Amino acid sequence: MSVDGDRLNRGCDVAIETLLAQRTPAGYWVGELSTSALSTATAVMALLQVAKAKASGSDVIAVRSHSIHSLPNLIERGVAWLIANQNTDGGWGDTSKSFSNISTTMLCHAMLIATRNASAAVPMALSAEQCSARDQSISRAATYIDQEGGIPALIKRYGKDKTFSVPILTHCALAGLVPWSQVPRLPFELSCIPASWYAMAKFPVVSYALPALIAIGQVRHHHGKTWNPITRLIRWLARDRSLAVLQKIQPINGGFLEAAPLTSFVSMSLAGMGLADHPVVVRAIDFLIQSVRPDGSWPIDTNLTTWATTLAVNALENDLPEAGRTPILGWLLDQQYKKVHPYTNAAPGGWAWTDLPGGVPDADDTPGAILAVSQLANLDAVHADEPAGVAGNQRQREAAHREDCELAIDNGLYWLLGLQNRDGGFPTFCRGWGTLPFDRSSPDITAHSLRALHVWLRRHPLPEFDIDQPIEDNTVDVGVFGRIHQGVEQGFAYLERVQRPNGSWLPLWFGNQHVPNDENPVYGTSRVLRAFRDCQRWNDQARRGAEWLRSVQNVDGGWGGDRGAPSTVEETALALDALLEDVQNATDPVWRGVEWLLSRVEDGTWTNPSPIGFYFAKLWYFEAIYPLVWTVGALRKARKRFAQLDLL
Repeated sequence: MSVDGDRLNRGCDVAIETLLAQRTPAGYWVGELSTSALSTATAVMALLQVAKAKASGSDVIAVRSHSIHSLPNLIERGVAWLIANQNTDGGWGDTSKSFSNISTTMLCHAMLIATRNASAAVPMALSAEQCSARDQSISRAATYIDQEGGIPALIKRYGKDKTFSVPILTHCALAGLVPWSQVPRLPFELSCIPASWYAMAKFPVVSYALPALIAIGQVRHHHGKTWNPITRLIRWLARDRSLAVLQKIQPINGGFLEAAPLTSFVSMSLAGMGLADHPVVVRAIDFLIQSVRPDGSWPIDTNLTTWATTLAVNALENDLPEAGRTPILGWLLDQQYKKVHPYTNAAPGGWAWTDLPGGVPDADDTPGAILAVSQLANLDAVHADEPAGVAGNQRQREAAHREDCELAIDNGLYWLLGLQNRDGGFPTFCRGWGTLPFDRSSPDITAHSLRALHVWLRRHPLPEFDIDQPIEDNTVDVGVFGRIHQGVEQGFAYLERVQRPNGSWLPLWFGNQHVPNDENPVYGTSRVLRAFRDCQRWNDQARRGAEWLRSVQNVDGGWGGDRGAPSTVEETALALDALLEDVQNATDPVWRGVEWLLSRVEDGTWTNPSPIGFYFAKLWYFEAIYPLVWTVGALRKARKRFAQLDLL
């Protein structure tokens, strides 16, 4: 039996053409992040706090992009969008496709009440019908919150991690729904210690939440100072200095991490303590005004441009037209950080998820960029000697260009190695920062980093080095090779230790709302298996992972986040990407997965994204480019594999 080669070719070509058509005129990809009820609620609350300060006579500095008097209109539109997008159970999810949750619902509920209570100070052009709809929305949300368990349920959801629970309670306190005594204090004075000490300070929030630690810690202190006179004095002394730190780490466009929620929490907190005219607030509000969407909502983040571009490049490989490769390569090289990052104090060499000022380098986007640069520059190719003359000059230019690319890759790899934790795994932002989940090593980040490290090892073989012996047992001066080799060995040892008994791995940055605890072992296992395969480490652990992945295939041929979860384009494509190289014939169940994916391409539903992404503290998002890039990667691999088997 052979596969339907014509059908596979048609589906693959459609997917490739669709992805290529998504490029900007400059040649790279931007994608489109989902709109967010959570972002909208927090952004409107921030705008409301500043508008109230203006109405009360505070000398608010005009924002750069709009008059301050445009805020009531933005508030009205945000309120209208939230009311129109409330779920039938009375709650809100993080995206328009997400199940309701206690966190987002509390934020939306508090914001609607705050706008209603501030209607005299901040007049809004809401009709009687719209006001009635808002009252009904508030009532339905209150019922949902009560049924879910209120504040205790919120605290339980996040446990000891205060990164998101404290900002939510602060948001509710500003709306008058929670007494300030119920908002935990955050030690904003810790931001005044040297940045090199942060990892030892045991912050109650994760590394990327430093702006929230400062602003929320200050507004909580403003509304209820501690009884301890020593702590009170320390915080009084740290007030101005910590605000200076906050101002220093704020990006030029005002958006912390390009994230509307984080930027909103900072600005609403400072405005809520009488600092609506502070430069940090002015820039933050300007960012929020600039990032609102035409329908009155806000996305969870501005964009994932760098991440989207590297995903597309790595999925397309040699199907990316030659004319488009050089512009993308130059653009990617320009995105690498050349200086110490002012926010996280990260060393030079990494890449962020976006090309915008609020991005920070991390250990998922950096490997993606390394792999893309290597692929675009064709660094693995061996070129034959060319004739002298023009070809010789061209050869010199190409050699210089390759050196630039290799230097960028080397710097990125050194940056990754500097991030590797003692357990052998790779965290997202900062080495050894703490024990909170989003600062710990994770299998998906580690697997991606190992694939990038292997790029260097593949190009720099050292035959006399005995890879079966520990580094210290070899007499060869292995230098950089030894360091990278040791990093790879430690990384795979970490992956083998954290493999679950059933053979799967859990990721950090992706989930599935249909799976208990929002887990997504299909994503995690698929990404880890890709590392085992690309690094030529296909061993018993990898085989167990592959067996598990095959075992959770749905009867329709697709995959969801785990056994029994509804099949999605994203998870099916990722599972196929991990399993296709093992396919031996057209009767293999994996071929049914290819057929499932082809059916989605044929009926046009393959471009509909699913909520799969986590964005800090398990905030859901979906990205329009995910189903495109992962489908292209899977179908290209399927076409190649079945051609190798002479089944097309």
